[in-house]
Amino acid sequence: MAGRASMNNFKNKKIAIVGSGVEGQSSAKYLKKHGADVTILDKTQGDDYLKDLDKYDLIVRSPGVKLSEFQKSKIKNQKSKITSQTNLFLELAPCKIIGVTGTKGKGTTSSLICEMLKKQGFDAYLGGNIGVPPFEFLDKLNTHSVVVLELSSFQLMDVKKSPQIAVMLMTTSEHLDYHNDVNEYVDAKRNILKFQTQKDFTIVNRDYPASNESDIHTDAKVFYVSTERDGYEGCFIKNGEVILSRNGEEKKVINTSQILLPGKHNLENVCAASMASYLSGVSIENIASVLKTFKGLEHRLELVATVNGVKYYDDSFSTTPETAMAAINAFEAPEILVLGGSSKNSNFSELGHVISEAPNIKVIIGIGKEWQRIKAQLRIKNSELIMIEGATNMNQIVQAAYKIAAPGDVILLTPACASFDMFKNYKDRGEQFKNEVLKLKS
Repeated sequence: MAGRASMNNFKNKKIAIVGSGVEGQSSAKYLKKHGADVTILDKTQGDDYLKDLDKYDLIVRSPGVKLSEFQKSKIKNQKSKITSQTNLFLELAPCKIIGVTGTKGKGTTSSLICEMLKKQGFDAYLGGNIGVPPFEFLDKLNTHSVVVLELSSFQLMDVKKSPQIAVMLMTTSEHLDYHNDVNEYVDAKRNILKFQTQKDFTIVNRDYPASNESDIHTDAKVFYVSTERDGYEGCFIKNGEVILSRNGEEKKVINTSQILLPGKHNLENVCAASMASYLSGVSIENIASVLKTFKGLEHRLELVATVNGVKYYDDSFSTTPETAMAAINAFEAPEILVLGGSSKNSNFSELGHVISEAPNIKVIIGIGKEWQRIKAQLRIKNSELIMIEGATNMNQIVQAAYKIAAPGDVILLTPACASFDMFKNYKDRGEQFKNEVLKLKS
């Protein structure tokens, strides 16, 4: 199924969609529209829901369905029959695709790139893991369009084609409840660049070994991004400025003080987005313009409000120690942290070290099942640091923070954990936080 014409190949084909989530429903709708006989299979139908896969011409796997599920089903011609919406989209799209992956930052980076492309006047689309399945806009695309895809390891595990511009951000251990081990997780991420050609571009973050060492896995021209090192082809921070370097020429994009997104970790995302956009034909002026106005994504270090001189930040998307550390390090002002939640089997030792060494943390509100594990890693040097425990809902959490805060403080919901012990999901946790904060203003 190669090339644009292969859409016709779906006509009268028997296709199984495995998984009935947002992407599964999107795949079913698109393939039916193009003449396929579609059946949706989901594990809610019973343990043997994959027993008759051999009767289908094509099987489209949704991201949440592990490949090991199919191995149990003993399907013949497994490699040729099983695909995914991501795989099909990479084959069918008639235009340039910029793919973005990494453990953290891919949503922010993808959104930045798309905004920069639009600012330049491109017919740009944003999809993938960020919430819009790319089949939703596939039929609108032409050869002049540009698509930015945020790609998770789940989506990349079995792809057979890479985007023309591949961005690999910071990559650390994550989703080990889904992947067998760290190597499988990193290998899945590297599929974003593994199938590129010499005409393509790869952008990798130099500051993390797993992403930095990925450059040997692609035939594309490689550019590097870093907040710690400079002097190579790519985008880096130098003397408080974002610098783009290509063909031996360095160009200033913007002073870091002019960037609206807070935090050093966001400078990594800024560099990656700037490089990808520049390679796509966006001017430095338009890149800088977006960086001055882009506020960031919902629940990702999002400024909710300033109340009595205190800034409230919703970083509910922070479900790992790494993201919490990045959020904590984003501010020099006195911090009131909300930490804890349900388990992802994370190791909190490094987070404990960062909190213990940070001179500006004045209060920690510990919540959820994992708080005691986080607390056990703390070796607090600041004798004045206050710990508040026992809050069982978001009203109590925000009220506790509000009562103890002073003008100039930052209140930061950055749990470092999943949310399922007290909330439906990270979005629900963030929404409840924002609602309670906004009540303080009324």
